Amino acid sequence: MLSKSESVQQQPTPHELVEPASARTHAALMGIYEISKVLTRPARLETALSRVVNLLDSFLDMSHGLIALLDEEDRATTVVGAGLDEARAREHFERLPEQAIGQIVVSAMPLVVRDLDESPLFAEWTQLRRRESNVEGSGVPRSFVGVPIKGERRTVGTLTILRVGAHSSPATLDEDVRFLTMIANLVGQTVTLQTMVERERERLMADRNRLEQELEQRAAVKPGGIAWIVGESPAIREVTEKVQLVARCNLPVLLCGESGTGKELFARAIHEYSPRKERPYIRLNCAALSETVLESELFGHDKGAFTGAIGTRKGRFELADGGTLFLDEIGEISPTFQAKLLRVLQEGEFERVGGIHTIKVDVRLVTATNRNLEAAVISGDFRSDLYYRISVVPIFLPALRERREDIPLLTREFLKRFNKEHGVALSISSGAMDKLTSYSFPGNVRELESCIRRTAALTKNPLLQAEDFELRRESNSALSRSAMSKSTQTKSAPSKSRSARRPSSDIGSASRSPLAEEQEAAQPTNGVRISPNASDLDTRSDFESDSEDNFSVRERLIDAMERAGWVQAKAARLLGLTTRQLAYALQKHSIQIKRF
Repeated sequence: MLSKSESVQQQPTPHELVEPASARTHAALMGIYEISKVLTRPARLETALSRVVNLLDSFLDMSHGLIALLDEEDRATTVVGAGLDEARAREHFERLPEQAIGQIVVSAMPLVVRDLDESPLFAEWTQLRRRESNVEGSGVPRSFVGVPIKGERRTVGTLTILRVGAHSSPATLDEDVRFLTMIANLVGQTVTLQTMVERERERLMADRNRLEQELEQRAAVKPGGIAWIVGESPAIREVTEKVQLVARCNLPVLLCGESGTGKELFARAIHEYSPRKERPYIRLNCAALSETVLESELFGHDKGAFTGAIGTRKGRFELADGGTLFLDEIGEISPTFQAKLLRVLQEGEFERVGGIHTIKVDVRLVTATNRNLEAAVISGDFRSDLYYRISVVPIFLPALRERREDIPLLTREFLKRFNKEHGVALSISSGAMDKLTSYSFPGNVRELESCIRRTAALTKNPLLQAEDFELRRESNSALSRSAMSKSTQTKSAPSKSRSARRPSSDIGSASRSPLAEEQEAAQPTNGVRISPNASDLDTRSDFESDSEDNFSVRERLIDAMERAGWVQAKAARLLGLTTRQLAYALQKHSIQIKRF
């Protein structure tokens, strides 16, 4: 019989009791660490789950380990096993008792069976195993641990292991349950994230297909054109193609051109051909309102903000939220209001007049002007930061004299409308059509429409003749010179030179170079004094001596443009001219700009 001292010596020390538990804890932490690294790496879900099961096999004493993912009807969609291919892993999972797996899924709680031979859940399973192995029983205890893999609202799978041997004590199985539950939580988070990503991808693909179908349908209705835009000339087709390209994005667009060229029609086309077509389209003419009224119209006002403000009113920006806002005559707003408008465009937020609450909006801005905003920026009448903000995509609309081939189409359309409105059947003779085509129309399409309606209203015959049209010959008048001056200010080159075949450069960059060229060329060069109001090549340089010979002037212009690589600013400096004077001279002598 052992003495008291001997019995004390033979008992295990506290250190010996803690050491195995500490080792198991360390192994569990290492397992969680390695498995978390696997799940955070970019890989297919099946590949990641297979690696997780294989890592479990190295950290746990188990004979089989399975991860099964289930669909909403609790059918296995993915099954992976340690050291097993997909077919064998699925076969092992299907052999597990359906009642045992169902209990884990329905209860969302772990299931622990210490000895499978004594469990009624696994009675048929153990008999099948014995028949396959042709033995009555090995006497080696086998245990089962299964934990649920939880998703957002349901159990999305199971993690199960089988253990064989003496390492199936209650304490050991409890540790296995805690460890496997943590692993199942990591797997569940990964499955949820993968599911969300896949759903988002499917949604984006569906939206993309829907937008492509809508674009195809629009193109099928009227290929290469816009229903309410009349014209088939190269100049108008170029603008139409550019508008349809720009409409697909949300960039601000500045429509430039003389008065009466149809800027409002093209602004409507930008909205109708954009993804925002189902949202509001709001219009406002900035030149028709004073600064105070304009601020109230655009931003709205709160009750009591000023005399007569008897209630809260939404502004145009609020009304256009999610859609398109068209501001006509943007060049007429005051410098003070330019600063207020710039803040809305930069931040997408504003306060109503008399209000204190900040309102955020999502508005696609389209502006229009018949002024030369680049010259206004140089003179200080228009803020440069606002100019570059609204002219991300500038589109220049051609004057009617630059697309004379469209005059017959427009004439017939206006006459058709007049006949429908007044119940008459007027037509136009070929001589009258020739007379209209040869006229310059300083007022552009608006003047042509007024001319047709006036003549149709005053005629006594059903056929309009050339003598019925009273067209003022204004080639030498101040009105014609003003129209031509606006054209050269608005467009530094003929519209045909602005090719729509390179939409990426037009859309992707702001119109910076014309303003820079204007600033560079604004100062006289070589000691030459330039008259700012010159209508032709009116300078005191050597170029003036050849101005009487049109052929010599044309040769000098072409020679300077070729030496400058067809860059107008450089050619203007060589000739001692401003960019505006050079552009007018090129147009006067019918010199086509070459683009490289």
